[in-house]
Amino acid sequence: MTRKQRRLTLIGGALLVLTVAAALVLSALSDSIVFFNSPTDVVEKKVMPGTRIRLGGLVLTGSVNRGDHLRVQFVVTDGNRTVPVVYQGVLPDLFREGQGVVTEGMLDPSGTFRADSVLAKHDENYMPKEVADSLKAQGHWKDDYARKPQPPLTQ
Repeated sequence: MTRKQRRLTLIGGALLVLTVAAALVLSALSDSIVFFNSPTDVVEKKVMPGTRIRLGGLVLTGSVNRGDHLRVQFVVTDGNRTVPVVYQGVLPDLFREGQGVVTEGMLDPSGTFRADSVLAKHDENYMPKEVADSLKAQGHWKDDYARKPQPPLTQ
């Protein structure tokens, strides 16, 4: 084997090992790349009880039930499916019915999501300055992003 053939064989083997390693890493992370699962995802993926996940969606209007010792029960929906959630602890200030929420925890055998943390999401009108600047730079900015209803001026 000539020197050039050995070098090409070595480079080809290194590329093959790198490709296999990248494929293994990406396949291992495929389920955890998602920031959260919607109630439809939880039902369709048939998430096993005891599997730790993030559940996200909207708090169903009329579903919040506060109990003793900071225990709260509510329902998370994505418009198609719903998942009952139980949480014990202090809820974030932005938590309310009809508002977006992401909960972390696991399903119990009865299908109830046992949350150990609750994160309330900003509404769709909130946009960080960095995101707005990025949209402007890319030409995707819409003028109605910045428009907010202004209260009438009174004198």
